[in-house]
Parts: sequence; structure tokens; C-alpha cells
Amino acid sequence: MTIGIISDTHYLFDDKLRMFLKDTDQIWHAGDIGSLETADTISSFKPLIAVYGNIDNSQVRAAYPKTALFTCEGMKILMTHIGGYPKHYQKEFLTLIRKEKPHIVLCGHSHILKVIYDEENQHLHINPGAAGNYGFHQVRTAVRLNITKGQISDLEIGEWER
Repeated sequence: MTIGIISDTHYLFDDKLRMFLKDTDQIWHAGDIGSLETADTISSFKPLIAVYGNIDNSQVRAAYPKTALFTCEGMKILMTHIGGYPKHYQKEFLTLIRKEKPHIVLCGHSHILKVIYDEENQHLHINPGAAGNYGFHQVRTAVRLNITKGQISDLEIGEWER
């Protein structure tokens, strides 16, 4: 299964993202979608699993959870918007990580792309950075990868000028 991972779109889902995500089977969005209309645009393009972020309004918060726990091709995925990163996870999120023991942890919020293997908690941490134009970042980013029978392969980074 080919997965597109995005975050911090802040209302933007443009042709650059569509081209990068066109061959994906699913899109995972780690929050700060922007609006329910943006989420609907993404979900009409590809199946969407998403969480809400700190800028998302009550409509988005009613449609999507703060934290999502799901499986894909035998891998357990844990996703939230504000969770931190290895050795710097928020306390309650770290408690959830240790309880659930996911294979992949996804966070957004920082607008900083990170792909780190967390040795201590035995999972791949991914923050896809910011796919939208709003924020301090100079380059928009997204991640694409394949998951087959519990194995990750072909991880790619998409980058675009703002």
C-alpha cells in the first residue's frame, strides 16, 4: 500500500501536492487541515485518515479525532498533531506510545520535517513538515512510502518552494 503523509496544510491542497500524492492508496494527515472543505477536497482525491490540529475549527474537530490509532498492512500507526519527537514527546503522548507500542508514530505542528527511528520506543517517527504555505518554513514538504506486510520501503520526501 502506498501512503502519502502530510500535515499543516492550513487550507491548501494544490496541484503540487496532488502530483506528489497521485499514486498513493491513502493519505494520512497529521493535523492543521484548515477547514472541513479542505479535508473534503483531500478525501475526494484519496481515502483520508486525519487528526485535527490546533488551528482547526469545531467542524474539523467534530469530524476528526485528536489522536488516531489504526493499522495498515500489519503495522500499528499512532497519529496526533502535537506530540513531540523522540526524547521530546509530550508526557501524555509518550504514555500512549508506551501503552500501544506502535510501529509508526506521526506528528505534525512543528513545520519541521523529521524522519527518525526511535530506538528507545522501537518505532519510526515521522513528522512530514508543513505542506501548506502558512508558517515560518521556507520549503513545503510531504512524505510518501510503501507499506507491505509489515515492512516499510521506498520512503520519499517531496519538497516545494512556498
